[in-house]
Amino acid sequence: MAASIERYLLISLYFMVVAGFLTLASTGELDPPTLVLIGAAVLYRGYLLATRRVFLLSSSWITYLTLVFTIFFLFDFLILSGNFVTATVHFVLLLLVLRLYSAKRNRDFVFLAVLAFLMILAAAVLTVNSTFLFLFVVFMLAAVITFILLEMRRSLETATIHGREPNASVQRQMAASLFSTSPILMVLILAGATVVFFILPRLSGGYLSAYARAGELSSGFSNHVELGRIGQIQQSNAVAMHIQVAGDKKGIYDLKWRGVALNNFDGRVWSNTLEQRPAPRLDRSTFMLAEPSAPINILPTEASLRVSPAIHYRVLLEPIGTNVFFLAPEPQTLAGNYDRVGIDQGGAVYNLDAEHPTARYEAESRLPRVKPELLRAISGFYPSQIQEIYLQLPRHLDPRIPELARSITSGTTNDYDRASSIERFLATNYGYTLQLGTRIPRDPLAYFLFDRREGHCEYFASSMAVLLRTIGIPSRVVNGFRSGEFNDVTSQYIVRARNAHSWVEAYFPGYGWVSFDPTPGAPFAVHPGWSRAMLYLDAVQSFWREWIINYDFTHQRTLGREANLTGRRMVESTRNWGRRSYGSLLRHARYLRSHINRHSQAWCMGVVSGVMLILLIANLPRLAKFVRCRRIASRPERAPQTAAAIWYGRMTRAVARRGWQKALSQTPSEFVMMIEDPGLRARVQKFTSCYESARFSDSSEDAQQLPELFEQITAEKK
Repeated sequence: MAASIERYLLISLYFMVVAGFLTLASTGELDPPTLVLIGAAVLYRGYLLATRRVFLLSSSWITYLTLVFTIFFLFDFLILSGNFVTATVHFVLLLLVLRLYSAKRNRDFVFLAVLAFLMILAAAVLTVNSTFLFLFVVFMLAAVITFILLEMRRSLETATIHGREPNASVQRQMAASLFSTSPILMVLILAGATVVFFILPRLSGGYLSAYARAGELSSGFSNHVELGRIGQIQQSNAVAMHIQVAGDKKGIYDLKWRGVALNNFDGRVWSNTLEQRPAPRLDRSTFMLAEPSAPINILPTEASLRVSPAIHYRVLLEPIGTNVFFLAPEPQTLAGNYDRVGIDQGGAVYNLDAEHPTARYEAESRLPRVKPELLRAISGFYPSQIQEIYLQLPRHLDPRIPELARSITSGTTNDYDRASSIERFLATNYGYTLQLGTRIPRDPLAYFLFDRREGHCEYFASSMAVLLRTIGIPSRVVNGFRSGEFNDVTSQYIVRARNAHSWVEAYFPGYGWVSFDPTPGAPFAVHPGWSRAMLYLDAVQSFWREWIINYDFTHQRTLGREANLTGRRMVESTRNWGRRSYGSLLRHARYLRSHINRHSQAWCMGVVSGVMLILLIANLPRLAKFVRCRRIASRPERAPQTAAAIWYGRMTRAVARRGWQKALSQTPSEFVMMIEDPGLRARVQKFTSCYESARFSDSSEDAQQLPELFEQITAEKK
């Protein structure tokens, strides 16, 4: 038994380790050397288990390697990776391999299980993917089996009497019992944990997420963006966010989701030098983003020139490592579980609450509808503050760029047509590509405009902004996203990293900022090819992110409110059904009463017949058993053992009526000896002898004698 338990324990522990390692590997945060080395060590351990080979490290090697790994952890944390979580993950994985090849005592097995759990915990910090749920279920199943076997092993070690080693059949039965009991226990554990998860108050979140590394997307949406960074982000297919627009069930919008506005350009890097101010609150969770009197964005006369339909939308942002809120143009309000929100003069909105990472928020925007005829008629001077901020040019600007701007806009008479001409020129005369190589030229814009003549959205937007500034039109570059695929299962837009985008905003006196997009439009068309299965998978991912990862007090309040409303609706629906049905029930009751009064005799006969039929059906098993016993008792030679039991029962009841009751604990021989009447005792003894031969030796001859012997016992009474 000990050997079987030991082997099953090693196998279940191995599956715990494999599940933990796969969960950690699925985050994509393990570097290739770590993935290959640890994966090879785990696979080799599986090979040893499969081939029943034994390989254990000695105690001296364990001590030496533990010291080496501890020193490596400090070196990794301080120099190699420079990240606490990454260094800790490396250290845990090294200890895991060490313990995997040295575990032989209960405390070693427990420590190995704890290390496997630490891998699960590290994966929970590094990822929010729903793949974690599947692998966690596998881990839980292996963990339940492991701790059952640990308890069996501990009990076996403390036992004073040891059984023999079971054969192959018994081992298979034990394995089947483990694999049938463990899923039930796991389901009960997860069910209890689910109840606790949804009921336990959610006060805050993200205690460990502060140690997680920032995503690669964050550098493209900061206040300091190197030219070409957005193009690198566009090569990733990772999901950045899900957006649901109220009332949009068909994906009718093609919007730009505004992130940061960049005003300063040194020839290679765009930066945002604008100061932030706190956004005023409308209530506990809602912030006001639009101010009619804002000196930079909107002049007092601009409201009369705009037609702005409002949309309400909800954003579920993946943890991409930025504190920027991505919003549709001209946001009015923002609502979410955040203590502080900031907004700068360029219209970018920031999360200033370190305790609540940017994840889920709702907002309302008024979409501008540009009227070219109004913009062409605009004339006037730009405010001095606008000119100071948005007409800045690089110190070393290629002289060919201003000449190109003047040649493109020659023949135009207003700023709107000038901006449109530059937009059209870039979109039609230059190509789109993400393959620009690793070498950045000394003057990227000049190289793009006059030599390579192809690039991605950052080069198009930067070129247009600089060309506009050279002819005196204030402009800025905006980094954000364009809407991606539309999932009609969840009515959400799936915005991926490849949808990252840069465009231009130009300023018009008396009107405000107007968007221009000089990038050729074809590469940003919605990508088809999402099968129904992938849409359903995305729906699961979205549910996981919103209701598990981002579950907080707001969700609890929503669930409570929905449960309360559902309960009220059910009660009200039941009450209305009762009211509607009461009249019909009353009519049927009156008709039934009058019918019974007219046919009382027939109803009485029917009731009596029904009761008798019910009693007959209820007693059918007893009747069937009675008939079967009568048939067997009448022909005892056909079933000697059963017949012997039936006749022995009749005999003991007959003798009990004469004063000798057989106790359940008495054997037939002991019952014979308690009978005081010599004649009756002799006949009962003879009956008992025939009964035992028929009952335990299947003797049909002795069984045939039982009815006659029974008659002798009962006849003597008469």
